[in-house]
Amino acid sequence: MDDKFVIGLDYGTDSCRAVVANAFTGEEIASAVSYYPRWQAGRYCDEKENRYRQHPLDYTEALTDCVREALQACPRGTAAKVAGMAFDTTGSTPVLTDREGTPLALLPGFEENPNAMFVLWKDHTAIREAAEINALARRWETDYTAYEGGVYSSEWVWAKMAHVLRADESVRRAAYAWIEHCDWMPALLTGNTKPEAVYRSRCAAGHKAMWHEKWGGLPSEAFLAAVEPLLAGFRSHLYEQTYTSDTRVGYLTEEWASRLGLHTGVAVAAGAFDCHIGAVGAGIRPHTFVRVIGTSTCDIMAVSYDEIGDRLIPGICGQVDGSVIPGMTGLEAGQSGFGDIYAWFKRVLMWPVETILAQSPLAGKEVKDKLIREISNGIIPLLSEEAAKVPVSESAVLAVDWMNGRRTPDANQLVKGTIAGLNLGSSAPLIFRALVEATAYGSKAIVDRFLSAGMRIDSVTGIGGIALKSPFVMQVMADVLGMPVKVGKSEQACAFGASMFAAVAAGIYTNVEEAQQKMGQGFAKEYTPHPGNHQAYRLLYEKYSRLGAFTEHEL
Repeated sequence: MDDKFVIGLDYGTDSCRAVVANAFTGEEIASAVSYYPRWQAGRYCDEKENRYRQHPLDYTEALTDCVREALQACPRGTAAKVAGMAFDTTGSTPVLTDREGTPLALLPGFEENPNAMFVLWKDHTAIREAAEINALARRWETDYTAYEGGVYSSEWVWAKMAHVLRADESVRRAAYAWIEHCDWMPALLTGNTKPEAVYRSRCAAGHKAMWHEKWGGLPSEAFLAAVEPLLAGFRSHLYEQTYTSDTRVGYLTEEWASRLGLHTGVAVAAGAFDCHIGAVGAGIRPHTFVRVIGTSTCDIMAVSYDEIGDRLIPGICGQVDGSVIPGMTGLEAGQSGFGDIYAWFKRVLMWPVETILAQSPLAGKEVKDKLIREISNGIIPLLSEEAAKVPVSESAVLAVDWMNGRRTPDANQLVKGTIAGLNLGSSAPLIFRALVEATAYGSKAIVDRFLSAGMRIDSVTGIGGIALKSPFVMQVMADVLGMPVKVGKSEQACAFGASMFAAVAAGIYTNVEEAQQKMGQGFAKEYTPHPGNHQAYRLLYEKYSRLGAFTEHEL
């Protein structure tokens, strides 16, 4: 039998990643990463305002570059044997569109308008709108937030769209509908972008747009108009049906086949969010808890209908039929900041280096640039090495991991991070250790919420760059959780999971479980908790919880 290949595309916060895999064996043939040029230049964002926007051209240009680069690294003839393609993206990352489904930033007059661009998942400009949605949902005859943990977040689509419509009259006049990034990519490549006709992701709709079959799809027109009159009419331009990621939405158009160096027989699957697809790539099964660990975290479980029953788990990011594995209920939680917290501390430490060294007359620009890069690249590894030497008993600094708000449990983007217990002997490694421990405590808070709701967790799996490259962080997590933590082998677990769905959409496998069995790569490492450390962390976690409560209610 001739080999067949599939391509998984993973759109992260900073870049697009493409993985070409053998559909029969799961062997990774080649991969490539392309960074978003406008995003890399810092355009369209304002950190002080928590505004993070991305231009659709960043997505299309990165797609073309990374797919072509990956195919060039494959043996000759591979492109002709590609059978399927699937996408995952960050979310909720929506954009307003015109009647044809074109993102407004691609239209004349809107090219440089951040409000016409994709509103990235971590954009927190819609805190007010989210609060209004939550307040109204409590009074409404139907609580549309019930299957989204009971708390609607400023990171989610309806709050973001209400905010943008309020903020920008020109965008308001041009907007007809909205679309999530994970829906736009398959729609664009298959030539089916009309808002009413797009195959919409069950994952995105259920977890972020308050879609549920129980009330006939999206929230009612009356509810949305009561949230914000400017939302009136949008529901009728959107959707009632949603689709799981094993659904084939079409085939590559001639234009996109040519741009990517492929052919029009490539099947394209319905999209979904990165963490849900990544969990599949990591081999998620019932009773496994998968953590996608990067700038933030997303935590995923897949449970049987019998196990979840009629239970609603409060304070998580939703429970949605088929959002992870079709035929099971997907559960989502996560932290708004994880690797971003380490990156913040690195920026604090780098400020004097970049500022003073740049002005120094003692070296030329080339030497200074090299020194700055060397120091920047070495800070986190050195901090990790030194922090790992500190016994838990001497871990006197305590931090709360809400520098970017709190996603779960109980979303609240108004809360801030805290660092306590500082004295004149608090060194950079000690503070860094406290930040690592804080992210582990935030992880435990999520695990405890699932356990308290009666969910069974037999094992924890970590995927993503931090899981593979940061032994210190993963060991602290295992010690805090008191559970073994396995690390998925694939460096591109999200893209690899997308390739599994591509294989199902192409008809190579009948379901994703079969694709997992045939294509799965297993684990690279397992971290076992140290019993003594876990006992010490149980006491420190109680202090973390009290400090968090004080931070939220008093500060």
